[in-house]
Amino acid sequence: MSLIYTEDQLSLIKMVHDMIEKEVKPYVAECDRKGECPDELFKPAFDMGLHMLEIPEEYGGAGMDYETTAMIFEEIAKVDAGYADTLVTTFVALRNVILAGTPEQARYFADTINQGKFACFAITEPGAGSDAGALRATAVADGDDYILNGVKVFATNGACASLYVVFFKTEEGVTAFMVDRGTPGFTIGAHEDKMGFRLSNTTELIFDNVRVPAANIIGEKGKGLKIALNSLNLSRAFISTLGVGIMQRALDEAVAYAKVREQFGKPIIKFEMVQGILADMAIKVEASRCLVNNTMKLMDHGSLVRKEGSICKTFVTDCMQEVTSDAVQIFGGYGYSREYPVEKLMRDSKVFQIFEGTNQIQRQTIAKCLEKEYK
Repeated sequence: MSLIYTEDQLSLIKMVHDMIEKEVKPYVAECDRKGECPDELFKPAFDMGLHMLEIPEEYGGAGMDYETTAMIFEEIAKVDAGYADTLVTTFVALRNVILAGTPEQARYFADTINQGKFACFAITEPGAGSDAGALRATAVADGDDYILNGVKVFATNGACASLYVVFFKTEEGVTAFMVDRGTPGFTIGAHEDKMGFRLSNTTELIFDNVRVPAANIIGEKGKGLKIALNSLNLSRAFISTLGVGIMQRALDEAVAYAKVREQFGKPIIKFEMVQGILADMAIKVEASRCLVNNTMKLMDHGSLVRKEGSICKTFVTDCMQEVTSDAVQIFGGYGYSREYPVEKLMRDSKVFQIFEGTNQIQRQTIAKCLEKEYK
């Protein structure tokens, strides 16, 4: 490994490794086929407190730094990135509350999650994906309340969350709200039958005259888009650590297979062209891990990593496509079969170039930052 780990970090990683290998890995293939992950599969993660890692200590969480948390979730993603993302998405929602919410909102959020619950961050709509400013869902003031109407799509944790951070248009502009599951008029819509990442729950959210108090507004009215983007700067960088986990698993599987698969009387790892593929895979894995680690350190020092997060997400997730595809190539025809895990890694990897802001949008963000820097 390219990083220098502390003894505490190594101990935490081993604990998580042992848990995920024993309690989750045996069920991943079946869950992938069904496109679902049963609630009971998360109990071992809750028992370890993995849902509370990023929640600050003053609210009952572990208050763990981004660097160490990323190391832990890389380990989880080696077994299944969708499972890891179900836990991580709670932190995506949390960051909005921590960055812009009140202490009371943060306490309520933490108390809810501490019960073994998930959270959801929902901004995307049928006509508003990369163009987040084109939201059509509305929040209209009615006395001390707001009435919410609209539809959100591709909501991670949509059907399993208990608390939702959702964005609506108000008179002042885009505004962020906290919404509890079970609020009248709020229902879960269609479940997405995805190509990969199938242990991660993804649904529509439907708001039909949902009444919430004005106290549920996160930050200032009309500042929701800025809040969301600042949170996503951190989240897209953090999600890259799951990509490193997928790549490391792909490399592990490819090397192990190349050592036992024989052609022309010798293991294929002895062939120069196979060696070249494996070496390039290793280079991309190590470079990605170092980039994620450095970006986590910047976040731990308070940076919102607008440019750095976009660079990290784009580089890592583009590398993922190449590394997982190369793993399939090493396996040959068997790589295309569900008998071996690399076809799933390849399916799981594609969405990383799309969610948390497409890589095309990330390149635009990087270029805009460069334009400002070089004035």
